[in-house]
Amino acid sequence: MSLTLRTISREQHLAYIQSLPAASHMQVPAWADVKAEWRSESLGWFDPSGEMVGAGLVLYRQVPRVKRYLAYLPEGPVINWYAPNLEDWLQPMLAHLKHQGAFTVKMGPPVIIRRWDSPAIKAGIQNPDVKRLRDVEATHIEPRAFEVADKLRRMGWQQGEDGGAGFADVQPRYVFQVPLADRSLEEVHKGFNQLWRRNIKKAEKAGVEVVQGGYDDLAEWQRLYEITAVRDQFRPRPLGYFQRMWTALNAEDPDRMRLYFARHDGVNLSAATMLVVGGHVWYSYGASDNIGREVRPSNAMQWKMLQDAYALGATVYDLRGISDSLDENDHLFGLIQFKVGTGGQAAEYLGEWDFPLNKLLHKAFDYYMARR
Repeated sequence: MSLTLRTISREQHLAYIQSLPAASHMQVPAWADVKAEWRSESLGWFDPSGEMVGAGLVLYRQVPRVKRYLAYLPEGPVINWYAPNLEDWLQPMLAHLKHQGAFTVKMGPPVIIRRWDSPAIKAGIQNPDVKRLRDVEATHIEPRAFEVADKLRRMGWQQGEDGGAGFADVQPRYVFQVPLADRSLEEVHKGFNQLWRRNIKKAEKAGVEVVQGGYDDLAEWQRLYEITAVRDQFRPRPLGYFQRMWTALNAEDPDRMRLYFARHDGVNLSAATMLVVGGHVWYSYGASDNIGREVRPSNAMQWKMLQDAYALGATVYDLRGISDSLDENDHLFGLIQFKVGTGGQAAEYLGEWDFPLNKLLHKAFDYYMARR
């Protein structure tokens, strides 16, 4: 099948995304408005009959002092990754991006290679010889994903040994997901571990209330988020970023982004943002105060968000990134420990891949990013 690729309008791009069961929130046209510091372009793949069969949001970042660009497709493009003629999909894209002035292309195939269910992860945590998720035997392996990786390597795409291709992965390679398809809410609740169920009940008895907020509540979100940043030692995004995200995403779809608060005695103790694209729902950012933890606001909030995702007809509730460390002494271990309590699955994506269109500039930029 011969495919053609060309720039498409945002309307065409959105219509294609809306025709799919799901796609990454980073591949909707409005994500370009969220990442306003990047130049953007929507690409469409067309079959011989003229029907659109794929789409991709490209973000272009200019390198210092040179009019050349890093072209980035976060968690995309949205194409048939298992197509036998994968080269026919990606070669036109590379040619187009080179013509646009890109010196290198970075993409994140939305292809899951392995899954581990909660019992397997728990067994790994309890085994003193196991330090990484990759050391645990996977519950499910997708053979076609290995074929995709082999094809990409043969085409000249590069990936680091640890999943960090070139500039290292920007998006998480390991995520945690709660499957909702063909399950009742009661089954989902029963899948929680004993501690989670007890904490949800404790929050209910204490009178914790979970409510949705709006644009005007983002300042309160930011207050909790900055408390979290100090506690967990990361650099917080500014309030303007979340305001832009809310405005851009909800202008495209009024239910694309939601804001939740868990409060007790009128005081907001935790907060989270939720993103929705088709049947895929993400818990994208979380925040909490240093007080009130004894009433378990975060468990109550996650349960409410899960219930709302289920009511929306979601097939998966995605808790986003985790580290693959199962070492209790690792500062990121608490993240997987908290999420595994939902009874979901850890999933490993193929990771991000680079294609150097100009090897010298690619290497120089790689070095520049490594020293930042």
